[in-house]
Amino acid sequence: MTTDVTSPEELAEEDDTPPPSRQRVIIFSAAALAILLVGAAIGMLVTLATSNSTSVPGADSVDVGFAQDMTTHHLQAISMAAWTRDHTTDAAVKTLAFDIEGTQTGQVGRFAGYLELWGQPDTRPPDRQAMSWMATAGSGGAHNHGGTENHPGMQPGELMPGMATQEELAKLRKLTGKDLDVYFLQLMIRHHTGGLSMAQYGRDHAAEAAVRNLAKTIVVGQTAEVQYMTTLLTERGGQPLPAN
Repeated sequence: MTTDVTSPEELAEEDDTPPPSRQRVIIFSAAALAILLVGAAIGMLVTLATSNSTSVPGADSVDVGFAQDMTTHHLQAISMAAWTRDHTTDAAVKTLAFDIEGTQTGQVGRFAGYLELWGQPDTRPPDRQAMSWMATAGSGGAHNHGGTENHPGMQPGELMPGMATQEELAKLRKLTGKDLDVYFLQLMIRHHTGGLSMAQYGRDHAAEAAVRNLAKTIVVGQTAEVQYMTTLLTERGGQPLPAN
C-alpha cells in the first residue's frame, strides 16, 4: 500500500492565503524538529535500558509493524493539526491542534528511536501491506478496525482506518472560520478512533515493554481527546463522520 502523507509545508504551498509570518513558521518548524529529536533520543534510551540485546524485534514483528504504521498514521494527524493551528481563529481548536501536533511529533520521534536501534526503516516497506502485523485470534488472520467488525487485511492503496483521503485534505485547506473548525474536528475524531485498534493491539501484543507502554499512552490519550473533541464538535453544531 502506498500512503500519501502531506507535510505541513506541502499544505502551505497549495494554499492561496498568505502565512501568518515567515518568522512564526520558522519558530514552529524548529519547535517541531526539537520535539522530534527529543522523542527519538528518549526512544533510543528507553529501548537500550529495557531491551534484551540478544532479542531484537524483526521486520515482521508486532513491535516494528506497529512503530512503522503508527508513524505514518501520526504524520497525517500532525500535518492536519499544524495546518489548522495556523488557520483557525477559535482559541480552543487552536490549542487542541497545537497539543495534538506536539504530542504526536514526540511519539513519532520515539518510534524513530526504536526503529533506529532495531535496524529497521522509519516507515513500512512498500512491498508489505499495512497492518499485516495485526491478526485477530480465531478470525483467520482478519484485522479488527473498529472492535465490532472483522475486515480482511489491508489491500494495496487502501488507507489505514481513520486516515483522510487527499480530497478530504484538500477540502480542509479550502475552509475557513467555523467550517474549518468543524471539519478539522470531524477528521481528527475519525483519525484518532481509527488508530485506536492499532494502538490497542500494540499495547496487548508488542514484545518490548517500552513499545507496549507507548501504545498504552496512545490509547489513553487519544480516547480522552476523542471525548473532548466530540464535545467541541457538538458545541459547534457538527456531527462525527462515519468510520472508514
